[in-house]
Amino acid sequence: MDEVRIGMAGYAFMGKAHSNGWRQAPHFFPGIPRPRLQVICGRDERALQGAAGQLGWQNTETDWRKMVRREDVDVVDIVTPGDSHAAIAIAAAEAGKHVICEKPLANSLAEAKAMLAAAQKAKVRHMVLFNYRRVPALALARQMIAEGRLGRLFHFRAQYLQDWIVDPQFPRVWRLDKSIAGAGALGDLGAHIIDLAHYLAGPVREVRATTVTMIGERPLPGQPRQMAPVTVDDAAIFFGKIQRQEGEVTASFEVSRLATGRKNYLGLEINGSQGSLRFNLERQNELEYYDRTLPEKMQGWNNIMVTEASHPYIAHWWPAGHMLGYEHAFVHACADFLAALQMKTELHPDFADGVACNAVLDAVERSAQSGKTEPVQI
Repeated sequence: MDEVRIGMAGYAFMGKAHSNGWRQAPHFFPGIPRPRLQVICGRDERALQGAAGQLGWQNTETDWRKMVRREDVDVVDIVTPGDSHAAIAIAAAEAGKHVICEKPLANSLAEAKAMLAAAQKAKVRHMVLFNYRRVPALALARQMIAEGRLGRLFHFRAQYLQDWIVDPQFPRVWRLDKSIAGAGALGDLGAHIIDLAHYLAGPVREVRATTVTMIGERPLPGQPRQMAPVTVDDAAIFFGKIQRQEGEVTASFEVSRLATGRKNYLGLEINGSQGSLRFNLERQNELEYYDRTLPEKMQGWNNIMVTEASHPYIAHWWPAGHMLGYEHAFVHACADFLAALQMKTELHPDFADGVACNAVLDAVERSAQSGKTEPVQI
């Protein structure tokens, strides 16, 4: 397999990130199939043409149904709002295309399950792009946990905080409309830290949650005097239990898009019987480690600069000490996907991982409504 032809539905923020990932992957990961940016799809013809030229796509389509049926497309990459994920992914799988989809996998657990079933029936490869799994520091954290360096895990804590809608005059864009976005901060930010809990600690089995909408209406885009209701959450806090073979792990999660001063803060801390790990996305090349097995006088938080060739992914990039950025995780994801296609190896996070995340999101919403602890039901 020398070349893989990509068709992408969508072209905005995530379209840029994915396009860059496809373009850069073969330059830094030799031996993988070369991706061809074959066709990009969107509804606005003028904006679509501009995106195709800027991002390097060869052709355009304004109807995703035509795109997924094209014989010159091998992989369909979905970066549209959540309300169209299921329809595009299912149609792509039925057309025999491999599928990549942005997170969360779907706007509902039922849709996510239908996407997984379609991909499995068609026997195509599938991946949900939880890009933070491929930040080298977090990949190192997973290795350290698997090696037993933290001992038995006791606690997992995660926050994902932003402030981009803190101004009440910020317009009611699509991310604030439940019929399109599915959820607010919960789905947008919570999906990431739920997946990281699954990746690092294990499956979340039950949750107790609170969600809140603090700014109940906003002006429509381009119509500052016309107000419309916000139908998603602004913030959510939930507690859970993670199941591991050696015992339960208590977990806490907080997400908000009204956290003034927080632009894109994702913080994690994991505590175990023999040590702890701490991560801050705003310093994503660093991982803090506390080793309790050292003599007491030597114990303390150690800051690991994750920039050595021995660290995950780093050998493909720059000399030691040279930083990676936000975009590199997408390059790593694209490279891993292409390598899995070529070698026919297992790939995660796949749609089953996406379903697991959607199941937790579903339980959080049920708990917020019932006021009770709710089980995660897959």
